[in-house]
Amino acid sequence: MAAKKKSKAKPAKSKSKAKPTKKGNKAAKKGNKVAKKAAKAAKKVAKQVAKAAKKAKGKAAEKAKPIAKAAKAAKAAKKEKKKSEGSSLLKTVKNVAAKVKQVAAAAAVKLMDSDAGKAAPSFDLTDEKGEHVTSESLAGKPYLLYFYPKDDTPGCTKEACDIRDNFGRFGQQGLRVLGVSPDTEQSHAKFGKKYGLPFTLLSDPEKSLANAYGVWGKKQNYGKEYMGIIRSSFLVGADGTIKKSYRGVKVDGHVDAVLSDAQTLLYASPSE
Repeated sequence: MAAKKKSKAKPAKSKSKAKPTKKGNKAAKKGNKVAKKAAKAAKKVAKQVAKAAKKAKGKAAEKAKPIAKAAKAAKAAKKEKKKSEGSSLLKTVKNVAAKVKQVAAAAAVKLMDSDAGKAAPSFDLTDEKGEHVTSESLAGKPYLLYFYPKDDTPGCTKEACDIRDNFGRFGQQGLRVLGVSPDTEQSHAKFGKKYGLPFTLLSDPEKSLANAYGVWGKKQNYGKEYMGIIRSSFLVGADGTIKKSYRGVKVDGHVDAVLSDAQTLLYASPSE
């Protein structure tokens, strides 16, 4: 008998995946919705945190501004103080040096000038306007008192015009100028007007002030002796003492000499 053919057994088909139920779908949707909501909330919180951080940073910067400004001002003040101290020290040194120079110059003048250091003679004379000028009215300010022989003569005119042309320099020194001669007030007025003299001219007809200063004396001209004013100048300080005398003045260069001496003998502070 013929043997029967064995039939091959077919493999069993795999079971198909179970289809999600309605209940599962609902839960998944709900989960997704919660996740989205949570993500949205997290994003919102992150924005709020970032905004708060930015605001806090801005406030901190605003608070830091006055501190930075104060620090900058303190640094500038420190620098200015240092500069001021240096400038003050330099000024002090200059003043001390000028004072030493003044004292030394005054001492040297006293050795050679018998008038230096003496009280300037007091006076009460009238000027070219007929007004009284007294030594008391000049107290506290330096002045140059210069004696000359006569109005509108060659030497006296040159001397007066030299002072006129340098009058601004006398002003810079705070130095008043007064010319003295035996001429009358009317003669002084005419002389001053003719040459535009900006300073005071005092009339000393009795030679009282000339004698007090010792400038009325014997003179010679072409071998002839006579009494008259010996051209002289006196630099008087604010303290009322004679700082320097110039007797037998030569007009040329006299103004420059007086102004140079005034700077040294009258003021302790150097000129700027």
